[in-house]
Amino acid sequence: MEAPVFEEYDPAGDCHCAGCVQWRRANPQRGRTKVGARHALVVAAAAGTVIGGVQLTPATAAGHHEARPGDPVPGDDEVTPQGGTSPLHGAPGQAAGSAGSVDLAQDAALRTTTRAAIINRAKTWVSAKVPYNMDKYWKDGYRQDCSGFVSMAWDLPGNEWTGSLATYGTRITKAQLQPGDILLFHNPADPEKGSHVTIFGGWTDYTRTYYIAYEQTRPGTRKQATPYAYWSNSGKYLAYRYKGVKAGTASGADSSVTKFPGTGAFGPGANNASVTQLGRLLVERGGKRFYSEGPGPRWGEADRRATQAFQRAQGWSGKDADGIPGPTTWSYLVTGKGKDIPGSAKSSSGSKGSAASKAPAFPGRAAFRSGASGDAVTKLGRQLVKKGFGKYYTQGPGPRWGEADRRAVEAFQRAQGWRGAAADGYPGPETWRRLFS
Repeated sequence: MEAPVFEEYDPAGDCHCAGCVQWRRANPQRGRTKVGARHALVVAAAAGTVIGGVQLTPATAAGHHEARPGDPVPGDDEVTPQGGTSPLHGAPGQAAGSAGSVDLAQDAALRTTTRAAIINRAKTWVSAKVPYNMDKYWKDGYRQDCSGFVSMAWDLPGNEWTGSLATYGTRITKAQLQPGDILLFHNPADPEKGSHVTIFGGWTDYTRTYYIAYEQTRPGTRKQATPYAYWSNSGKYLAYRYKGVKAGTASGADSSVTKFPGTGAFGPGANNASVTQLGRLLVERGGKRFYSEGPGPRWGEADRRATQAFQRAQGWSGKDADGIPGPTTWSYLVTGKGKDIPGSAKSSSGSKGSAASKAPAFPGRAAFRSGASGDAVTKLGRQLVKKGFGKYYTQGPGPRWGEADRRAVEAFQRAQGWRGAAADGYPGPETWRRLFS
């Protein structure tokens, strides 16, 4: 059988880097074009066919189909093979270094990094808008697909694929996720269907239903709010933490944290950024109901009660649950340790009106269409104004649905990081829930 040949990426014939050498060995007949060659590779890989002297198996022709907001679930005929493990790719005519001859797992064990460094490396590709390509390598030597992107951000000595990245990480839970960790879906039964990986950048809010994802996908590297764990195949993603990451958190991540500022930063009369930071961390751990507004920089009773509720949730009492954060309380909050504040904490029962009101029931999509009129439209408009999206109203809000309502809703949806059909200006259940949360 004549071996299929690929034209998308043809390394220079005189390049002696490990990446080019490996490619040329696997593709000795480059320069010819064959219709359907990509599909032929997938079929041959599944069968373990020998092509160009190299036996291709599902493990060396890894699969990848990246979903985007509004994309349909990939069908059986939609296959996009992803590159397997490979050394770093050097500049034309130059070697890539020692990556091709070392034990990658051993080398990775020696490499350490920080969460801040992982996020900062990811941001370099976001800023450069690196084009997505499963066959090409960026100037730093990493393959321009999702697993190459993670390999770069984790500073691995070579390019990995969705079937091998897990060996460099430790399985963690959703509650343990911190910036720099990854969410990985590898489909071992059929790698060509759905396999993908993203870098976790932090939760968008206390509900932990959306997170900031750094990912390599078509048309290029992006950073955006993404539903946990992903737009499709959500239940199949697993969270991993790089084995070489140092303890600590990522500065510059979406939920920035700092070392404990000292007990003097909290309590009556305190007014500083650490109080705001504390409040936001408490909200993320279930303390939103204690704040009728804020959190803000001025210490208040809401901060004390929310802190006390968190401390009691850990089983602490007495001076350990006095509502003033100490080093241990702060450490639990910034690292995600311990238990969240329960939904009906006893500590909140003594104050009326301090808890946030529950979101009203979603009235249905039909309540927000051209010609619609009702209390739900008025309620929606008033909440949009309260949330800071009222600039589109020249009068009202009122009961009749209008373009001002639609534009305000669209602005709110875009503020969540949504695009396309998810930001069409018409509220659905999730928009409604977030608006009234």
